[in-house]
Amino acid sequence: MSIKKDIELCGIGNSLLDIQYIIPDETISRLNIKKGEMRLVDSSQQNEIINKLGINEEHRASGGSAANTIIAYSQFGGTAAYNSKLGDDDFGKFYAKEFRELGIILDYSNSKTEPTGTCLILITPDSERTMFTSLGASAFFGIDDLSEELIKRAKWIYIEGYKFSQQSSTDAVFKAIKKTKKYDTKVSLTFSDVFITDNFRDSVNHCVSDSDLIFCNEAEAINFTQSENINESIDKLKPLVEYFAITLGNKGAVVKWKDELISIPPYPATPVDSTGAGDIFAAGFFYGIIKYNDPVLAGKFGSLSGSKIVSQIGPRLKEKHSKIIDFFIS
Repeated sequence: MSIKKDIELCGIGNSLLDIQYIIPDETISRLNIKKGEMRLVDSSQQNEIINKLGINEEHRASGGSAANTIIAYSQFGGTAAYNSKLGDDDFGKFYAKEFRELGIILDYSNSKTEPTGTCLILITPDSERTMFTSLGASAFFGIDDLSEELIKRAKWIYIEGYKFSQQSSTDAVFKAIKKTKKYDTKVSLTFSDVFITDNFRDSVNHCVSDSDLIFCNEAEAINFTQSENINESIDKLKPLVEYFAITLGNKGAVVKWKDELISIPPYPATPVDSTGAGDIFAAGFFYGIIKYNDPVLAGKFGSLSGSKIVSQIGPRLKEKHSKIIDFFIS
């Protein structure tokens, strides 16, 4: 009996409420923090930083890296789902409500003891983001929270590298991968951050060996392969996975599709905020692969999407996603 694959893309990642502030460079120095870092903190440390900022204006949105990709993929017009864990609180209710309104299947469990996770994002004038993440309930996502039903129905699962920062989530990821073999579901992984490739290399390496497609940026690729430059990194990644997409900032992207290496052009941008650039690249790429089976078109969808997202504040594209598709397909 054939399996009904009515979900094109299912994400497995952290559910975080993004809280963004635009700050001057001198604030980074005053707070004595490293620009561009991603640090795991608790909610009290987040609040301490917010109080030191002394800024009232903030931007909030349901997020998490894989969640951003799933939301964007849905807004391109794809069928999507997400598997995660929320706190039994107002943030959690807001998160679930937003996914319902977006028409995305959200399979989640409620933690009675931990709050919904939050990510404090500080954005400087060069569009760089510095993140302080309190995982909250997401840190306790485990095998029991995994939805086998979503894995069964999905054509692809999309795994967020940030899940490797917690052992229970790592166990759930590897369980999910085992289930994909049963249901002929393809596996994709995003490295998420150098913090992950640096500190959880063994888990990432294990996941790469079971993945059909990986996403990463230039820094993550170099760090993971322990290379001197991106060309060396590409050569090391080639035999590890059948498909990959590496974003190169204002240099575009490079895609490996089976035995072909494809250069994807950049598109003009005026950088304001880099939050979500890699996430929406993945969404556009998936749309091109799943809907058109065309890696060149997929790369162009992703690249143009990334240029649009860095030119605005926040990880949600403010213009219609269909305009990106229409730009290439008349």
